[in-house]
Amino acid sequence: MRLSLTQSSERRLEEAGLEFLAQFLGIESRRHPKNLEALAELGHALTRLGRIGEGLEVDRRLVRLAPDNSTVHYNLACSLCLLDRPLEALDALERSVELGYDDAGHLLADEDLQILREDPRFRAVIRKLSV
Repeated sequence: MRLSLTQSSERRLEEAGLEFLAQFLGIESRRHPKNLEALAELGHALTRLGRIGEGLEVDRRLVRLAPDNSTVHYNLACSLCLLDRPLEALDALERSVELGYDDAGHLLADEDLQILREDPRFRAVIRKLSV
């Protein structure tokens, strides 16, 4: 006999796993503050848990530790969008592109960036990447 989980049970189980992961990664990032991979995963886990403000703080920390990394600036832009801070998000996104981020298709598909879609600066970033 196979046990079937309801969608609600699956969500609770996934959330419990994410909470555990966030706790584990939080400990790891305190023990090894320059472990960028752990920090990036922590930011992702916090965002998936809906703890966007905490995820933003992780993203800001990553930008301080790796100021020339295009991906950390991209993730910062996503967090800022989720907190309805489009001007700061556009600054971070433009910086990401300056540093080498070049996936226009991902930018257009990323739901985190939804609030930027109609902004002329966002469209200019897309045009720049599409050339």
